[in-house]
Amino acid sequence: MVFRKLMAAFGAGVEVDTVLANTGVRPGEPLRGTVHFRGGSSDYKVEGIFVDLTAVVEVESGDNEYKTTYSFLRQQVAGTFQLAAGAQHSQPFEIPVPWETPISAIGGHPLHGMKLGVQTELALAGALDKGDLDPLFVSPLPAQEHVIAALDRMGFHFKKADLERGTLHGSTMPFFQEIEYFAGGPWRRHFNELELTFIAGPRQMDVILEADKRGGFLTSSHDTYNRFTVRYDDHPGSADQALERGLEQMARRRGWF
Repeated sequence: MVFRKLMAAFGAGVEVDTVLANTGVRPGEPLRGTVHFRGGSSDYKVEGIFVDLTAVVEVESGDNEYKTTYSFLRQQVAGTFQLAAGAQHSQPFEIPVPWETPISAIGGHPLHGMKLGVQTELALAGALDKGDLDPLFVSPLPAQEHVIAALDRMGFHFKKADLERGTLHGSTMPFFQEIEYFAGGPWRRHFNELELTFIAGPRQMDVILEADKRGGFLTSSHDTYNRFTVRYDDHPGSADQALERGLEQMARRRGWF
């Protein structure tokens, strides 16, 4: 257990360590952990403990891009208590991972371009101290895994993933995930690249496709879109059919959702 010293300005300070019981979760599952505290040379009044789920998001501003950290879930896991000098205190917590949480690991491997984390905030003596960012690995839902595997079978090759600031129709998040692919197989005739976005809920999810469509002899390349819904209790083959139908529609014409 590695403790981190807090509030150096308050003298001896308090030390804290947050330990996650399950760093790998899926959307909709509980994230469990324990916040451990160790008192310094004086008594302190802890006014609250908060846990934030955070994500690093790309923001476009004019011609510039920069990255910033967004909190997409904040939950208080403890109220006021007294931390005596030298005493140790542990506070277990359990918080729900939102259904729309982006994917940050596939098959147990981190997804290139994604950074999610858990940040513990301590309210101490009227001040706040945000701790370090503990990495959080969110695996896809079974239905998401199926769509990702289907794209792999169709010849698409993973490029990278990122989070873009903005709220899509049907979403409650201040950002959305784009999983980017190079087009492969027979789809190379139609597309340069493909971007995949999920908007997940407890019973179903929307799948959004955006492709850079190749230009023709007299036309330039342009983006084309498709959106469809997958219900978790549907036969897996229905998702394959919807995916292939969406790609075929995008290959034929310019579509907007």
